[in-house]
Amino acid sequence: MRMVQQRNDPPQGTHHRMTIARDRLENGGLILFVVAITVALTLVVSSFLGALLWAALAALLFQPLYRRLVKRWPGRRNVAAALTLLIITVAVVIPALVVASMVVDQATGLYVQLRSGQVDVASYFKQVHDALPHRLQRLLDSSGFNTFERVQAKVSQAVGSSVSTIARQALSIGANAAAWLLAFGVGLYVTFFLLRDGDRIGPAVVRALPLERTIAERLADKFVTVVRATIKGSGVVAVVQGALGAATFAIVGLPAFLLWGVLMAIAALLPAVGPAIIWTPVAVYLLATGAIWQAVVVIASGVLVIGLADNILRPILVGRDTGIPDWLVLVTTLGGIDLVGLSGIVVGPLAGALFITGWRILTEQRLGVAEEPVSEG
Repeated sequence: MRMVQQRNDPPQGTHHRMTIARDRLENGGLILFVVAITVALTLVVSSFLGALLWAALAALLFQPLYRRLVKRWPGRRNVAAALTLLIITVAVVIPALVVASMVVDQATGLYVQLRSGQVDVASYFKQVHDALPHRLQRLLDSSGFNTFERVQAKVSQAVGSSVSTIARQALSIGANAAAWLLAFGVGLYVTFFLLRDGDRIGPAVVRALPLERTIAERLADKFVTVVRATIKGSGVVAVVQGALGAATFAIVGLPAFLLWGVLMAIAALLPAVGPAIIWTPVAVYLLATGAIWQAVVVIASGVLVIGLADNILRPILVGRDTGIPDWLVLVTTLGGIDLVGLSGIVVGPLAGALFITGWRILTEQRLGVAEEPVSEG
């Protein structure tokens, strides 16, 4: 009977293989479920993805302030989070809304002047064209830049959808104020809880990643570094340069100076381009139309004040290297803006940094050596 029993039982190796197959099937089913429910949740909250992103960024950026308040009032985490949120609202949100409303007013006024003919851009272009040296005029004419219509078409084609997306994002707030206010309220509400519980949510997310602990922590560190560098460094420097540009344009009497300052702040986010893409054509126009002292003021401010602000402020605000080459920052920022709007200012460089970090980790594991950081120069 014992021999018959042994013949009917499956071999031990077969039983082990069946167990492995069952475990793989169950793990695969769990992974499929997690992916499916994650996609479903993303679709459910898709209307608030922008608000959730900026809530997470605000909580991450102001987490040190929240921790200081918690140390001052131990055990009162709700009070510390509420006070941090109040500081964010008073110091950042309200001034941003005031400036945005003023920019929209100036943009509307400029649009009305363009439509009514009070501001004749074609005439201004002809003045600049006629004031240039004859050799430069012939060069522009041979290149197809002899009329305003051709220049407008070529510039529109070169700039592409990135700038138009920026304009749509900036001016669409008033078109759907109710939805914007709802998303704004959701963002503030989520920011409160991310501030209060961020020290628990962050480590929990890192532990849940299906990666080795050291790799997950390295990616998380890169995420924090790039976000803080983008907002504290690029963001603050861009705001300062935009404000200096707006003040310069106001001094020389240009219309819609706040609008141009905002455009300069956006251009300041792009390496190798910077605010010079805004103030240089303005200076050229002022020189060509005989406004000499105004042009001198714009050039001096652009070179000595606006240009040096980046070199002075960025090393102070950004504590360590993000490891992203300038060309990749430029491409990812433009691509991010084109894909997700103004949030692409952060999303684009973040994707580039995680891409570089992921491939560097993979290379290190394959070769067993540490890779050298990618040069930013």
